[in-house]
Amino acid sequence: MSRTFVYARVSTADQTTENQVLEVSGAGFQVESHRVVSECVSGSVPASERAGFRKLLDRLEQGDVLIVTKLDRLGRNAMDVRQTVEKLAETGVRVHCLALGGIDLTSPAGKMTMGVITAVAEFERDLIIERTQAGLARAKAEGKTLGRKPALTDEQKGIARQRRDQGVTVSEIARDLGTTRQTVLRALV
Repeated sequence: MSRTFVYARVSTADQTTENQVLEVSGAGFQVESHRVVSECVSGSVPASERAGFRKLLDRLEQGDVLIVTKLDRLGRNAMDVRQTVEKLAETGVRVHCLALGGIDLTSPAGKMTMGVITAVAEFERDLIIERTQAGLARAKAEGKTLGRKPALTDEQKGIARQRRDQGVTVSEIARDLGTTRQTVLRALV
């Protein structure tokens, strides 16, 4: 008798997998709560390196069904997603993706669909990275300062050095400048 599992993943701690579980339930799948594996880890981390997914792999048996709401829950890298689905198929586990109409990704049609979609997703991610890098390079070429605003102005750094030379402690300098000891110590090097 086949069992049904859900793999739900979010990328940041302020997100929740609850909507993914509700979506699976709303699609008509009855999944026992102990067969829902939820974790918070970036999709860029290969599935085989995620603690929750590794535990799930240990539990899955031939004939089981694994449901994900979207393909990117398995990963963002086309090669990783394909390898994960192929590994599951080799053990006799069917993988269903709700966003693709509940298609079985281990079937021939599912494999083709998954290949096209993951390739497009990876291409889009690469384009975003390329545009971001181009924007940063342009800003740098225009002389814009990238990153955080410095904690202390050049004038405050000068005051800190002058006060240190006068024998004032780092703690006192920090208090006077309204900052932390670590900030003052960084400014003094």
